[in-house]
Amino acid sequence: MNLEMKGRVVKMLDKQSGMTKAGKQWMKQGVVIDNGAKYNSEVCFNFFGEDKLSLLDGLEQGDNVEILFNLSSREYNGNYYTSADAWKIQKVGSTEDTDEGNINADLPF
Repeated sequence: MNLEMKGRVVKMLDKQSGMTKAGKQWMKQGVVIDNGAKYNSEVCFNFFGEDKLSLLDGLEQGDNVEILFNLSSREYNGNYYTSADAWKIQKVGSTEDTDEGNINADLPF
């Protein structure tokens, strides 16, 4: 499921790394975004792998961003765990921008 969200970077978590059972190196970093919702407005997105971590270069706390991500759930011992795995992030204008502003940009006059 591909989703998108706009918001403000609240916190960039420390990078984590390790080794899989198969002996492969992995790394990830979490980024917390405040989407401005009335309730539960902060969402932590995970970026896995060097290619995804490179997307975070130059990103700072307070930046307004648009993030594209996938939601997935996994079962473990009868419990379900949900992840928001990001695959694209880019800086944007204010999170208060409206679609009307984007429509006007496309007008020929």
